[in-house]
Amino acid sequence: MESVGTSEGVPTDDDEAIARSLAGDLTAYEALVARYSVLAHRTAAMLGAGDEAEDVVQEAFVKAYRHLASFRRDAPFRPWLLRIVANETHNLTRSRGRRAELAVKLTGLVPAGADGAGDPGDPENAAVATDRRTRLLDAVRRLPERERHTVVCRYFLQLSEAETAQVLDLPLGTVKSRTSRGLARLREEVDRDLT
Repeated sequence: MESVGTSEGVPTDDDEAIARSLAGDLTAYEALVARYSVLAHRTAAMLGAGDEAEDVVQEAFVKAYRHLASFRRDAPFRPWLLRIVANETHNLTRSRGRRAELAVKLTGLVPAGADGAGDPGDPENAAVATDRRTRLLDAVRRLPERERHTVVCRYFLQLSEAETAQVLDLPLGTVKSRTSRGLARLREEVDRDLT
């Protein structure tokens, strides 16, 4: 391994960035944060963090830094980080559910859902595409959590089955079956939408 020394260059790969981070080079860890922030944010948002995705991502990067010494250096960093993001998102959604239940019990009110309004200035094709995308995302959000997580990882985050298994801490066969069931439910939903 190369000496960390006073090198000021941005690490060219994850292994170098991790090695330099472990040696105390915060600039190297900042390079990892910059490299994976968008993907981590997208992961948190798609797994249900919503408006709190930024908080989830920040907490995930802090936890990743704290546990970097336990990272298996022969494994890829991306799935390891995304697993932390997925766990943080799961913790948030569980906590959010408990808070919502408490609010309902205390006030007797069910929180109203938010409606997304399209941009009226868009051309017709863009409006149709936006509507389809919105309906697809709504259908994905209605999937049971287990299936939603595998579908999001595979098709929205474009992770391989093996990466999805690692991120969600599931056996590969479970990822395959949940993805298959999720896609079947989405097909049924789309078929109902078209009839």
